[in-house]
Amino acid sequence: MAKTAMIRARTNEEIKTKAEKVLQQIGLNSSEAINIFYRQIILNNGLPFPVKIPNKTTLQTFKKTDAGKELNKYKTLDDFIKKLNVKP
Repeated sequence: MAKTAMIRARTNEEIKTKAEKVLQQIGLNSSEAINIFYRQIILNNGLPFPVKIPNKTTLQTFKKTDAGKELNKYKTLDDFIKKLNVKP
């Protein structure tokens, strides 16, 4: 068995709780998720997703939605898809 190393990190308690709930639903624990993330960093030779500074429009949209403004709500996924005029 390969040697293991300890990773210590701090995060917001709410973020940790929510993330662990999602991980539990897909059958992973935090250590397994971190190992997957690290392997993806190695495979991608960087983060496995783009990291960009949001533009002005995106920042304004974040502020509005965080405040609960200009949100579109749908009862079902089908209603949302119909609104987009996309065929499933």
